[in-house]
Amino acid sequence: MEPEKLEEVQAWFQRAANDLRGADIDLGASPPLVEDALFHCQQVVEKALKGYLTAHDRPFRKTHDLDELSRASEAIDASLSNVLEPARYLTVFAWEFRYPGGRETPPVDEARQALELARQVVDSLLRRLPEITWPSK
Repeated sequence: MEPEKLEEVQAWFQRAANDLRGADIDLGASPPLVEDALFHCQQVVEKALKGYLTAHDRPFRKTHDLDELSRASEAIDASLSNVLEPARYLTVFAWEFRYPGGRETPPVDEARQALELARQVVDSLLRRLPEITWPSK
């Protein structure tokens, strides 16, 4: 991978790592900040997918739609569907709790499951991008 592209892909994964950390912090708060944690889980998957697409020179529009980004990623590697299919539902958390009037806050267990799912997506993508390192704290 060319150095400029490597830097850009690494930057996407750095941002995903920051959101993963944010979700961890939110769930560790007392009481847990479930809505914020779910937002960060969606962002982890979105940014990791954008990094993956960037690594493969696949353009994407400005979107939070994980279904759209997943389809584009699966066009590169169909085996990703096993991990991306369950993550598609996270799309709604890009906006669901950002403003008043949304639905009731989901249980903390749902946010913990979403966090685990986000980790699985990142792990799967990184296994396919050996030159990218998961950023440390």
